[in-house]
Amino acid sequence: MLTFASCLKFMKKGLYILLLSILFVSCSDFQKTLKSDDTAAKFEMAEELYDAQKWAKSYRLLDQILQKYRGKPQAEKITFMHAMCSYHLGDYYIASYHLDKFTDVYPQSEKLEQASFLSAKGYYFNSPVYSKEQKETLEAIEKLQLFINAYPNSQYLGEANTLVKELDFKLEKKAFEIAKQYDLIKDYKASIKSFNNFLLEFPGTSLRSEAFFYRLDAAYNLAILSVDYLKEDRLKEAISYYNALKKSYPNSTNLDSANLMNERLQEELKTFTTNKVKTL
Repeated sequence: MLTFASCLKFMKKGLYILLLSILFVSCSDFQKTLKSDDTAAKFEMAEELYDAQKWAKSYRLLDQILQKYRGKPQAEKITFMHAMCSYHLGDYYIASYHLDKFTDVYPQSEKLEQASFLSAKGYYFNSPVYSKEQKETLEAIEKLQLFINAYPNSQYLGEANTLVKELDFKLEKKAFEIAKQYDLIKDYKASIKSFNNFLLEFPGTSLRSEAFFYRLDAAYNLAILSVDYLKEDRLKEAISYYNALKKSYPNSTNLDSANLMNERLQEELKTFTTNKVKTL
């Protein structure tokens, strides 16, 4: 007599065999269609696979029939599906390229807004980490801004603005880290210049407080280590950067360190001024 456990085991085995059979038949049908010359059958299966989110298989079939449907009523749908398969597969360079072509060829399409947004979003995904060259980031910002300008009432507007903010911050972070790196390698003049440029270029940056502090740090070191004939001006410049930090960010977490720098700067300036008077 079969026990419940043995029946359950038998059912599981049967289900496993059934699933394997379905999978085998499905794969067999796909390979058969892929190798056939029947474009209509390929289109039908590509749609089925697309709806089932089988992006890779759908793409292979669509890629074979794309050129054959040029100029035909089905061409718009096939072109869009073909581009979207690339998008869902994470091949954003190819996806954006095909989506851009889609918007050029079908400017009256009901999919135009979606295609335009996803093309721009593809550029966003291709943007590298902030420490690398930011050519793709600039391209992504441009593409997203063009979309925002073209579709000010789009359902994708909120997401597009969020993506632009993320990309803008990446550019801010890169510029900030470059200026900070100059400070770390003791190229203080370059660091001060870079932080000044950073503050002009990104006036609303969330890194503004830190930029004020590291600019002070670079100016402090430059003044303390300066030769005598440049020291007075550099001490005064560093003190002005301290005053700017204290005025703009009185609750800065870096204010204790800044206060110590200012004390040293004031002492140095007082000593320098006293010695200067004595030599007159």
